[in-house]
Amino acid sequence: MLQNLTGWHALIVLAVIVLIFGAAKLPALARSLGQSVRILKTEVGDSGADTGAVPADRADDRIPLTTAVPVSSPPSTT
Repeated sequence: MLQNLTGWHALIVLAVIVLIFGAAKLPALARSLGQSVRILKTEVGDSGADTGAVPADRADDRIPLTTAVPVSSPPSTT
């Protein structure tokens, strides 16, 4: 099915994509697609090694998702 595609077909498809999305949005679209592929690769790679234990060499590299921030109480008016 895809054996008959030529360079002209690729140019026509590229022109249609530019017409639909516009030239200004194509870099953002490509960046978003690349980021999605990176996330997918890391999730697929982590799914096989998801045992809950952190290797000793990476134990100190973890960054907490939230940090505790002390909250001061409002000044007393009494």
